[in-house]
Amino acid sequence: MREKPITRPCVRQLTPYTPGKPIEEVQREFGLTDVVKLASNENPLGPSPKAVEAICAAAAGVSLYPDNDCYQLRRALAAKLDFPPGQILLGHGSDELIHNIGLAFINPGDEVMMCTGPFSQYEFTAKLMEATPVYVPMVEFRYDTKEMARRLTPKTKVVFIGNPNNPTGTIVTRSELAELLEAITDGTILVMDEAYHEYASDRDYPDSLALVREGRRVIVLRTFSKIYGLAGLRMGYGVTTPELADALERVREPFNVSSVAQAAALASLDDGDQVSRTVALNAESKAFLYREFERLGLRYTPSQANFVWLDLGRECRPIFVELLKRGVIVRTGDIFGAPTHIRVTTGTREQNRRFVEALARVLHG
Repeated sequence: MREKPITRPCVRQLTPYTPGKPIEEVQREFGLTDVVKLASNENPLGPSPKAVEAICAAAAGVSLYPDNDCYQLRRALAAKLDFPPGQILLGHGSDELIHNIGLAFINPGDEVMMCTGPFSQYEFTAKLMEATPVYVPMVEFRYDTKEMARRLTPKTKVVFIGNPNNPTGTIVTRSELAELLEAITDGTILVMDEAYHEYASDRDYPDSLALVREGRRVIVLRTFSKIYGLAGLRMGYGVTTPELADALERVREPFNVSSVAQAAALASLDDGDQVSRTVALNAESKAFLYREFERLGLRYTPSQANFVWLDLGRECRPIFVELLKRGVIVRTGDIFGAPTHIRVTTGTREQNRRFVEALARVLHG
């Protein structure tokens, strides 16, 4: 007798997340000792020294459960962003906040809109909640907000926008966002995923927090993983309206943010110099990479984030493997539906030079 499947059908349709290769795996696989990782958009300067000091101090207290309310961190973020503490969201990475958006708002049969080649958590959450992902093709690696507005329906529950977008580094401008908002009805939630917002320097980059202040059904997500260099601690945060914040608080798991992560994030907020140094290095790194890509005759997409979307003009997988053999890890574009592209994180001067030298050898011998 054939057994009845015990797993939910939607779960069988999910594809587990595949992260970029860790340094240790590449070292083992190719017998290397010196490996540069430019695959996951991490901060090459690492965390603030203040954060490291706070981590060490907090380590002695890990036998106790963390503060469930994240009292100090929540209020520090509220003061920094000029919102009441009750409108601040805190999660085990912004991934958890995206997951909680699904739990709180998405019903089976709803539609969840995103661009093609989206950040995987958008699609994962939609499918897990038995909703229908709606993919809107990008135009020249930018969101097509006019087409998104056209494809809105009464079933559209959530619209996800990465701004700056991962993996392309492009943005939705102030006017484009305003136009899309005009088409969004009260039954739809707009999620602005701004993991890389500190790097954005374009004057047309929109102020999404202002939309929350206006009472629009907007959720703004941010993170301590990128600019603050705390990716290993998984610390995400966000801001939304009181109504949406209340719903998200109801589905939040207890003690979801560790005491170490809370302490490190709080200390990071107190180190503006670290942020300034990181932004300056990123600008310098992008300028260097752009010059080298032009010298190599490669097309790239100007980025408002801490990575560059590069067109190799050929299949990326073989080049990815050859770079691994030379101790350089990047992210392949095929996972985003772009088989000739790679995404490379901006690194230190030495890391950038090493990547360019390895790429030149692989492409031209």
